[in-house]
Amino acid sequence: MKQLPYTTALIVGAGTGLSASLARLLRSRGIAVALASREPAALSPLCATIGASAFRCDAQDEQAVARLFDEVDRQLGPPDVVVYNASARARGPLTALDPAEVRRVLLINGFGAFAVAQCAASRMLARGSGAILFTGASASVKGYAESAPFAMGKFAVRGLAQSLARELAPRGIHVAHFVIDGTIRRNGQVAAEDPPDSRLDPDAIASTYLHVLEQPRSAWTWEIELRPWVERF
Repeated sequence: MKQLPYTTALIVGAGTGLSASLARLLRSRGIAVALASREPAALSPLCATIGASAFRCDAQDEQAVARLFDEVDRQLGPPDVVVYNASARARGPLTALDPAEVRRVLLINGFGAFAVAQCAASRMLARGSGAILFTGASASVKGYAESAPFAMGKFAVRGLAQSLARELAPRGIHVAHFVIDGTIRRNGQVAAEDPPDSRLDPDAIASTYLHVLEQPRSAWTWEIELRPWVERF
């Protein structure tokens, strides 16, 4: 088993799906894990099972993000892996969308990713190493009808990741964006009506995040797409 060069991970936008799978996998590799959510109490069972720590944070509030990193610094030390997994959607015809709701979606998806990355990078640059990972979606690369706000936000995250990869890789920080192009199984379960392997297994996705963290610097990935066989390119 390859030794990871990281000791502490922070997952922002944590829940019971992909982020839980990733938290379990990172803990199994000896990495201390901090989980941030607007509802940290919901993470108590996971934290009790794997020995992780939960923190409250609304990623669209830059002051809340700064407080989160300060709290993680004090309790676990500065995180050298930061995963931005927060997401929000607003659906509907363009002319019927609520501008306030669209603003919220853009703040959580785009601005939240920026605020978290800025706090993460300020710590990682001081020591010349670290990894910042962004969870994307099908909407990161293709906009769907009546889903413009989500596409706008996810395109922003992809652009941020691409820019940061070019800016920070020369300084020892691995930035990667994951296009999750398909539906993720809930709690790893398969619905009876689903064809085999037609939904993404969150544990399998987490293993790909881990693989990226294990990559030698001479061959870093900045973006990877994960899709089940039912999805079209």
